[in-house]
Amino acid sequence: MIGEVEIHEEEKGFRKIIRPVLEFLKRDWGRLLLSIATFSVISSIIYFSANTSDPIASFTASEYEVNQIADKTIIANRSMSPTEAYPVEVEEGEKIIKKGFPITESAILKLKKLADAPITLDFRSIANSIFFLILVAAFWIVLFSQVILGKRVEMRELVLECVLFTLMYFFAAFAYKYATFQSPFKITVVIASTLSVFLVAILFGQRSAYLFASISAAGIFGATGFQVVPAIFTLATGLSGARIVRHIEKRIDIVFASILQALLSIVFVIVLAVIFNDRFKDVGFVLVGVAVNAFISGILVLGLLTPLENIMNTASVFRLMDLSDTNAETLQKLLINASGTYSHSMMVAQLAENACKKIGANYLLARVAAYYHDIGKLERPEYFTENQDGKNAHDDINPTLSASILKNHVKRGVEEAKRLHLPSQVIDIIAQHHGNSVMAWFYKKAKENDPSVSESDFSYPGTPPITKESAVVMIADTVEAACRSLDDPSVSRLEKFIQQLIDGKIAMHQLDKCGLTFGELSLIKDSFIQILAGHYHSRVKYPGQKDPDQKTPAQEKVDAKNQKSAQAEEKSEKAEHSQEVEEKKEKTETVQNQEKSDSENPQNSQNEKDSSNKNDNSESKTENADEKTEENSENEKDSSNENGDSESKTEENPENVKDSSNENDNSESKTENADEKTEENPENVKDLSNENGDSESEEARKKEEEK
Repeated sequence: MIGEVEIHEEEKGFRKIIRPVLEFLKRDWGRLLLSIATFSVISSIIYFSANTSDPIASFTASEYEVNQIADKTIIANRSMSPTEAYPVEVEEGEKIIKKGFPITESAILKLKKLADAPITLDFRSIANSIFFLILVAAFWIVLFSQVILGKRVEMRELVLECVLFTLMYFFAAFAYKYATFQSPFKITVVIASTLSVFLVAILFGQRSAYLFASISAAGIFGATGFQVVPAIFTLATGLSGARIVRHIEKRIDIVFASILQALLSIVFVIVLAVIFNDRFKDVGFVLVGVAVNAFISGILVLGLLTPLENIMNTASVFRLMDLSDTNAETLQKLLINASGTYSHSMMVAQLAENACKKIGANYLLARVAAYYHDIGKLERPEYFTENQDGKNAHDDINPTLSASILKNHVKRGVEEAKRLHLPSQVIDIIAQHHGNSVMAWFYKKAKENDPSVSESDFSYPGTPPITKESAVVMIADTVEAACRSLDDPSVSRLEKFIQQLIDGKIAMHQLDKCGLTFGELSLIKDSFIQILAGHYHSRVKYPGQKDPDQKTPAQEKVDAKNQKSAQAEEKSEKAEHSQEVEEKKEKTETVQNQEKSDSENPQNSQNEKDSSNKNDNSESKTENADEKTEENSENEKDSSNENGDSESKTEENPENVKDSSNENDNSESKTENADEKTEENPENVKDLSNENGDSESEEARKKEEEK
């Protein structure tokens, strides 16, 4: 049992060791293959360089004689023991002859010994170079770790740097074997440090260029036989080149940068010559050579930059300048179909760019990412507040569906960015600009309907920002949207409100991996306040400026007149209505009284019916008379005159008046008889009431026409 337990513990320990190795191979197998390939190529360069190292040819040894003044300096590149033919010892690095000095007999023997020696491989030299290359590789791994670089190095960046490092090592190693470049100062003419650093700085950033310059200096130190001058020159030109191209924004700026780099290269050579107290000959050749090297490097960068940008899809300064053009098709489509989102994106870009300048981040990357961070809203722009014109589309759907629509705009934005072939840094910011935060409003609304809902269903599907630029865009997006709802956006209120928003992001752990410090967050807040305070500023009214909703005095008079006329019409209508109601009440009371009288005198019902018929005939005659009066005013006057005559005749003949009164009495008796008949025949009563109602409506209509 004890043995089994020990075996089981050994298996666990073995798994703990082997599991990280397997995970590394699974995750970084491409990097491992690239490292092995680069190491193999440089080892081959070391081998062939050692195999072809012969300082002088055999036929040149006979050209030298004793006491002859040497025309060049020859240095032994290997150590050789004394032999019977040549009883002299040669040490590696020994100056056999020196230019301008007489040649001794011992020097002639050494020259012949070197010339006649068979070409053999110096395995010790090869081993030294390979071991030093291993140290350089370890140095490379440390410098380009995530801790020092500040990010995970990309595969395409490693590929370019390995290719450039291999080319630099190749030219330095083989050029140093020729007599023309054997001097530590002359070899600087063929070192392409400016070209390499310019490309790395423009394509992948200044920090990567600084680290690559250090790696390149170590490689040149090994390629030139561990000479210090070429290594220092490579380091100096690399660091200065990375610094020079830091702020360039136009391609023509590369030409001016290369001219400045040429001048600095000359200065570096002169300083090194003074430090090492070397009075090397052909100083003009060296100075002109390093200057031409730097200038030609700048011209080559201009030619190589465009294809490398397209192949590697990098966020270089020139690529970002091209993408920041607001006339791009996608941005114009956003302006037309989602104008609110377009305005929001432009404001976020201003905030993010200014904040990145304050903290030293890549402001061009932040600007472009802010332009494109909401392109996923093009699919359904009406579901986002900035594009709505009063009606909220989310009022008609449930909170879960609303949350899925909002989450989908991040996914659609990433897909559209890949279709547009945007740089990977921009795509990462689009995916991270909401992090994995919770849509609080919809989550709260869903919680009211169903307390069992999960918070993850209302969280964005992205990851929290991992770069400073991504974090700045996230904060700028939140601040710009939230400040639009702020009443009275004064500076003090903006400062408090923005601080609350930043604290909320910290509390939700959205800024844990971005690398921002509290000092940088304070600078970001101050830059936001500066921009937003100017954006929400107030202004004094212009002279004579009027509120478009305010009415002029003439308009007010017209409105008052219309209001009075409307009130008068309303009063007249009410009066007419009340008069009609009173008339109806009077007629109803009359009918009721007649019914009572009919019940008392049933014999008069027939007379009442006849009188009612006469009344109807008189009413019809009256209507016809009124119509004729409206059509012809003269006839109305004549009729009035006739009525006057009839009245006078009545006064002359009072007997006729008495007769008419008697006739009225008879008509009343007839009306009573008609009421009795009406009680006997209810159908006749209904007809009578209908006729009375019609006559009343006609009378009301006529009154309105007369008015």
